[in-house]
Amino acid sequence: MRKFLKYFFWTVAIVLIFFIGSRYELQLIEKGQMTYNLWPAAIFATAFPVIIGILLRLPKLITEIKRDKAWSVNWIKLLAVGLPTLYLALVPLLSFTFLGKYLPFAIDIIHLDSSNIAGLIFGYVLLDSLKED
Repeated sequence: MRKFLKYFFWTVAIVLIFFIGSRYELQLIEKGQMTYNLWPAAIFATAFPVIIGILLRLPKLITEIKRDKAWSVNWIKLLAVGLPTLYLALVPLLSFTFLGKYLPFAIDIIHLDSSNIAGLIFGYVLLDSLKED
């Protein structure tokens, strides 16, 4: 029962953070439309899914840290899964820069709006690539 409550409250906390973050993102977009400065909204829209992904993996990481073992990085997972999802998550932000027209598949990625899911996956894989030896 204790483990259930721990996961339940963690889920409620993530939902609250997601709700507050979504409201804040809407405020940033509205402010950006008034001031013609969309950088804060673009940066937040890129970073927020990564933070949610990290929060989704954090409880398991905390239990793994309590085992008090040596740690290393699973570079294969980080490079094979993390790097492509990081690219997908950063494409909307990078499209605001001079690199935007040189990014491969940038238009397709922006039209599919897959950057939120990619950011979630990247945040999760970032913590999941840490492993015990």
